[in-house]
Amino acid sequence: MATTERTSAIKQTATLKGDKQMKTNRETSVMKESKMKITASKLIRWTGLSAIVAGLIFAGYQPIQPPEVLSSVTTSAWAIITPLKTAMCLLFLLSWTGLYARQVKEAGWPGLAGFLLLSLSWALQMAFVFATAFILPLLATTAPRFVDSLLRSAAGPVSGVNLGALPALYTLVGIGYILGGLLFGIATLRAGILPRWPAGLLAVASALPVVFVLPSVAALIPPQIQHLAAMPLGVAVAWLGYALWSERREQASEPSADRGSPQVHLTGAE
Repeated sequence: MATTERTSAIKQTATLKGDKQMKTNRETSVMKESKMKITASKLIRWTGLSAIVAGLIFAGYQPIQPPEVLSSVTTSAWAIITPLKTAMCLLFLLSWTGLYARQVKEAGWPGLAGFLLLSLSWALQMAFVFATAFILPLLATTAPRFVDSLLRSAAGPVSGVNLGALPALYTLVGIGYILGGLLFGIATLRAGILPRWPAGLLAVASALPVVFVLPSVAALIPPQIQHLAAMPLGVAVAWLGYALWSERREQASEPSADRGSPQVHLTGAE
């Protein structure tokens, strides 16, 4: 009799241990799956930090940017600002990716079109800025005519030096900057996921360079003022990046009535 009771107790203990182990394994599996889901959200939040840095750099260097002429290429200001602008372009590419990923369902086709145009624009811009930072200073003394023509090609066609497809590519940079920013700002405004004020500012600031393209306006406004007019775009991107970075996704573990496993709730502060 005692032997039977002892055997039964051992079986019950083994069963309880097995159930406990199965429950632990199930909870561990759920927690791992939850952590994998949260990782994507954290990556998106990190792109918000890159948007903050990129926007602040873009707005910050506008008042102190050296004029894009041959004599500026060998100055210390050029040597400091242009590499910083190269890093900024890379951060902008990360920023657009994170901002679009956060609202991909709500942004619709305007958001997709704006994202693609902005990505193309800043990818080409990064190539141009890299050249101005690390290649043009080396050619300033040996090929000054080429350097001067390349710098002036941003303002329009240049005669006397064959630059190939570079002027056309730089035109694509401007189209992507204006049209892409306008579409992305409107899509963000309509989506309602991120704050509306910086989204509207992004749309307006992106369309502002169209005014300076007009000959009558460009002749009246000096380049320094035109650079200052670009600052609102940097403020808008940094503002959107801060909203993305400051979002809180709290992980709340609550026991389920029928499964006893933790449930993960993601909440985004808009």
